[in-house]
Amino acid sequence: MKKLNWGLIGGGEGSQIGPTHRLGAAVDGKYTLVAGALDADPENGKRFAATLGIAPDRAYADWQAMLAAESGRADRLDLVTVATPNATHFEITKAFLQAGIDVLCEKPMTMTVAESQQIVRLAAEKNRVCAVNYGYSGYPLVRHMRTMVARGDLGRIRVVKAEFAHGFHADASDADNPRLRWRYDPEQAGVSAVMADCGIHALHMACFVTGQQVASVAADFASCVDGRALEDDAMISFRMSEGCVGRLWTSAVAVGRMHGLTIQVFGETGGLRWAQEWPNQLFWTPLNGPTQTLERGSAGLSPEADRASRVTIGHAEGMPLAFANIYRDLAEVIGARQESRAADPLALHYPTAQDGLNSLAAVYAAVKSAQNGSAWTPL
Repeated sequence: MKKLNWGLIGGGEGSQIGPTHRLGAAVDGKYTLVAGALDADPENGKRFAATLGIAPDRAYADWQAMLAAESGRADRLDLVTVATPNATHFEITKAFLQAGIDVLCEKPMTMTVAESQQIVRLAAEKNRVCAVNYGYSGYPLVRHMRTMVARGDLGRIRVVKAEFAHGFHADASDADNPRLRWRYDPEQAGVSAVMADCGIHALHMACFVTGQQVASVAADFASCVDGRALEDDAMISFRMSEGCVGRLWTSAVAVGRMHGLTIQVFGETGGLRWAQEWPNQLFWTPLNGPTQTLERGSAGLSPEADRASRVTIGHAEGMPLAFANIYRDLAEVIGARQESRAADPLALHYPTAQDGLNSLAAVYAAVKSAQNGSAWTPL
């Protein structure tokens, strides 16, 4: 398969997420970064693009110029990654899909449910990939959890508990930090802050692992730091499509917690627990049996886990390689379409626009529930 031409919007110098996308896309040698609109400041963006080896004529002042130029090129983009603030996701994603270019969009996919519905329809109409970067689903042992649940190792799933709690927004004196301020501004972040920023990852992971969707929620939101228009801590109970009970805590003011993404799944015949800060171990407890530690890279794991495992057993494996698994999945699916062949079934676990829509619908239901005294609210 030929290398795919890749473009990046946002993710410029100093970006929190840009380096992880660039590392993830580079791991397997399936992409060449050929174009970018990397910064809201055009000159900064062009200067940084040069350091990444992007040709001057493909280092764009903004995404509109990038779309106009790339649409007419014989060597046009195969995939564009949208790594910009939330409020811009819909407009950019829609425009590139309309031009027939596949998209990987940072989460949340859009600001409203109606916008997400438009993206789902447009991707289907154009027969284009629209993926959403729930990158933590790329971890090998997360994919193994999904396989264990699907093949019935845990029996019927009763309870799932997920967390994504950190303390990096706990300092009230940091309110004017531009990297933080926009997250609590409804015009830029939407109807939710920490739930749409962090909790949405934990919620997607609960759905990804159990194979169920959220049906209804009961939420309690809090703005613990004075002056914030949006929540910085949230507790959500949820019910899933096949009867599973869910619990989710997400926070940006949990001082002492670093990343804090964890998931536990409890079924009739066993339980699983995994933490993103210790990604090489999955703890499996069969009913009435001792807890076992499943090591990433060890013999006897599922083909899904084996395919996603990149380094030998015992070595650290982190977020860039989880992102790399998403990028490899997309390269396989896009390449298969271009070559008129069937894609490898193991590449079909990437998070889709439908996942983005489902997640955003859950966020909106949680916001509504929190506004109505934590009343149970259907999606």
